Amino acid sequence: MSETHIQLLVTPQHDRMRLDAFLSTCSELGARNACAHLIEQRKVEINDTLALSKSERVRMGDRICVAQQIDNTSSSHIMPNASIPLDIRYEDDYLLVISKQTGLVCHPSPGHVDDTLSNALVAHCGYEHLGLLQGDDRPGIVHRLDMDTTGLMVAAKDNTTQQALQDLIRLRVFDRRYIVLVQGYVTPDEGTITTGIARSKKNRLKMCISKDPASREAITTFKTLERFEAGSKDDGYSLLECHLYTGRTHQIRVHMRYVGHSVVGDPLYGRKGDALNQGLQRQFLHSWRMSFDHPITHEHLQFCDKLPSDLSEVLARLQPQSMGRTAQGERICAELKL
Repeated sequence: MSETHIQLLVTPQHDRMRLDAFLSTCSELGARNACAHLIEQRKVEINDTLALSKSERVRMGDRICVAQQIDNTSSSHIMPNASIPLDIRYEDDYLLVISKQTGLVCHPSPGHVDDTLSNALVAHCGYEHLGLLQGDDRPGIVHRLDMDTTGLMVAAKDNTTQQALQDLIRLRVFDRRYIVLVQGYVTPDEGTITTGIARSKKNRLKMCISKDPASREAITTFKTLERFEAGSKDDGYSLLECHLYTGRTHQIRVHMRYVGHSVVGDPLYGRKGDALNQGLQRQFLHSWRMSFDHPITHEHLQFCDKLPSDLSEVLARLQPQSMGRTAQGERICAELKL
């Protein structure tokens, strides 16, 4: 057995939270009881000082370090797979920005052992040249996209860069924007959805809106770009840009269902019917814009990624039903070359 360390930064929404409750917000550390056990085992430090009580209150800006045991009896390295194409949009000595294709899982999981983004990153960079703070089986991973969600992602080549990028996300200064087509007519031109999100107790593959104290805060803002008239077999559609302030699992998909506008083509949270979903076999969700300050060089980086062909073809078919674009829609669709 050996140890690895998970680094956490206390953000404003977690200020003055109990230590065990704060640790349980990190999915890698497990439930609150497991986190309390880590504290009892003297595995947790706050600002380089050993934490002695699970009831201790954390403060905004605190850096928490958690030591975890790793079983070395099984191979921790994952196999490189050079056959997986990487669409690299930016690369330097510290990080990569890629455009992820549909059908690609971010890291190994049941049913996906050597066909993931992590396997491709190992083939491109080498295992020893990728950040490992997310775990030995997730080299380079900073944040994730669902298997069938496409678009921009960032990966880190070392632990320092990976930690700094994760801090930017936690502090909500890492800007991520998504294009999404939803069912129905979205009336407001812009809005904010704020809820708790937790894993469903009825279906462990799904997330759900929750008021449970253990649920994690999720904030999504949206701008309506274009609306499409209802047809004989649908209630119309709305094209949105969504801005993530938090990065919960399935966040946009869950929030859109919550407000009554499921993502078109979503097999898990959406409405059924090939015609209703414009023939899509995956969710109409694309990470189109990403901007952040480079954590090492401090250069401001900004990237845009046009829609893949299967999504742009859906919008082309819907054009006869268009009710016109909003002012934001004119600007963003021009950048997307729609």
